[in-house]
Amino acid sequence: MSGKSDMSKRYTAEFKRDAIALVRSSPHRNVTEIARELGVSPEGLRGWVKQAKIDEGDGSTGALTTAEREELVRLRKRDREQQQTIEVLSSPSPSSRRRR
Repeated sequence: MSGKSDMSKRYTAEFKRDAIALVRSSPHRNVTEIARELGVSPEGLRGWVKQAKIDEGDGSTGALTTAEREELVRLRKRDREQQQTIEVLSSPSPSSRRRR
């Protein structure tokens, strides 16, 4: 056993797209049944379906699309890097401390 739980698996975009299509094309079946068949968690599959609705413009007010989430992650990372750079540039250099 690899030590990783099923919850930590990463699925391809194609797999997720196909799983969402299966849910949508099977109104007589519940998500839990389909998730079990695919070997994914029901909560994960529900999340994929919900995110697909948001990406298609059918989500709740204020819900972020996948592209917006990715942009937010990218901007937060850049902000962290800039803050670290500012901290390094703001701290006195070792050579300036020796001259005092």
